[in-house]
Amino acid sequence: MKTVQILDKKFALSINEQSIQKEVTRVAQEINRDLKDKEPIFVSVLNGSFMFTADLMRQITIPSKITFVKLASYEGVASTGVIKEVMGLSEDIQGRTVVIVEDIVDTGLTMQRLLETLGTRHPKEIHIATFFVKPDKLKVNLNIEYAAMKIPNDFIVGYGLDYDGYGRNLPEIYTLVE
Repeated sequence: MKTVQILDKKFALSINEQSIQKEVTRVAQEINRDLKDKEPIFVSVLNGSFMFTADLMRQITIPSKITFVKLASYEGVASTGVIKEVMGLSEDIQGRTVVIVEDIVDTGLTMQRLLETLGTRHPKEIHIATFFVKPDKLKVNLNIEYAAMKIPNDFIVGYGLDYDGYGRNLPEIYTLVE
């Protein structure tokens, strides 16, 4: 079993790069089909979604724009439960179809806060695209239309996700070894 050491924690390979890319392709095809006449604006949530966003956008074939926001709610291996907006939205989304691109939805609290914030800017509609969702950890009801993978409530790194800032560059997903 392939493992990596990040700071004081050991992680084991759980999802390989080929599986990740297969799911990115599927999500892109669904978005291209569903939003073909809408010219959406993609709002990528930094830092974690940068790899998913880059891979996804390479496969989006419909006319679209992209912008970025930065939110934070994690310290170490746990969510703090406190969401703070670090860098705000710079694009006008009034009357637009918006697709939020997120790395992972676990409790859903960060996504709920982002939906509320974006809603004050009067978009026509908002869709959610996330690479990972942890259904067993969700605390709020969200309409996640585009989810690449459902995963258990494990702490993972790689493909944009980090442990104290490290591991984002890994092309695969690794799960914390307890």
